[in-house]
Amino acid sequence: MAAPRRILLIRPSALGDVCRSVAILASLRRAYPAARIDWLVQDTFLDAVRAHPALSGVVPFPRADLARAMRRGGATSLLKWLARLREPRYELVIDAQGLFRSAFFAWATGARDRVGHRRARELGWLFYTRRERGSEALHTVDRMLALVREAGIDPVVDMSLYAPPEGIAWACADHRIAEPFALFAPTSRWTGKQWPADRYRTVALRLLGDGLVARIAVVGGRNERQQCAPLLELAQRDGRVIDLVGETSIGGLMALVRRSALVLANDSAALHMAVGFERPLVGLFGPTRVERVGPYGRSADVIQHVHPGDRLDHKDAPGGLALMGRIGADEVYEACAARLSRGAARTPA
Repeated sequence: MAAPRRILLIRPSALGDVCRSVAILASLRRAYPAARIDWLVQDTFLDAVRAHPALSGVVPFPRADLARAMRRGGATSLLKWLARLREPRYELVIDAQGLFRSAFFAWATGARDRVGHRRARELGWLFYTRRERGSEALHTVDRMLALVREAGIDPVVDMSLYAPPEGIAWACADHRIAEPFALFAPTSRWTGKQWPADRYRTVALRLLGDGLVARIAVVGGRNERQQCAPLLELAQRDGRVIDLVGETSIGGLMALVRRSALVLANDSAALHMAVGFERPLVGLFGPTRVERVGPYGRSADVIQHVHPGDRLDHKDAPGGLALMGRIGADEVYEACAARLSRGAARTPA
């Protein structure tokens, strides 16, 4: 089969998964340096990938807009958007999401070669022409690279991320954030993945008190302020703690991670960004299988205390909180201090 000239990678969401899918893009670019390679991604996550030098263009998936249009009883917007998917005449499509919707999008492109997982959920596998099998037990990144191999391409384990210029400019313009600074991402969508925020506060005070960092930047979503309450109360009376909760775009968050001396976070996108920018990190995990979805290649940077018989289900809030509660503030401080004192790689300019 002739080398494809037009390729589409489908990975619309979630943010952390988008960030760790870049190895597929790097693999495709090395195999096909002259090809047009686009990425179908949720419009709210464009900044996560649009500055990547291996990417030709993005195909925004306006999920919320299309959902509103469908609720009003009209399918016209969706049909027009699907019709635009056919215009580039993609020859190879890789669906790294593995759901009915993403697989349907792959089929809607009209591409002759559509690659996905044999066990794609919601019968999504029906839309593929090639089905990768046997990778179910692997880490998520390795599973995605198995799709690359199924497409006849040698995988490249390149997790590099690139912050958009606007994000870099925003992060550099905030003169409150003196370096070296630690980035704290203490929130999670799932209650069972949240480490007690008062322990984040304890770690912050010790890092600042020992002079290991000059500032601590606290990030999170606009609707997650309550999760960060002890840290935000500290920020109100200590100028060394910077409250950025609800203020960062995705590009801005990437730029902050890129500049940071350390990232401390629950199981969240910030950790995967830290991998992509090769930053020191400490990940706090409870009801999550680190070997499947933890920060890729950085399991030694994860703190987790799982006992025989524990149920790892992030939707089980009481069980998850019990697991997260086993992580002590002292051990987190020691892990952070060790990474800061090692002399991390030079912070990018």
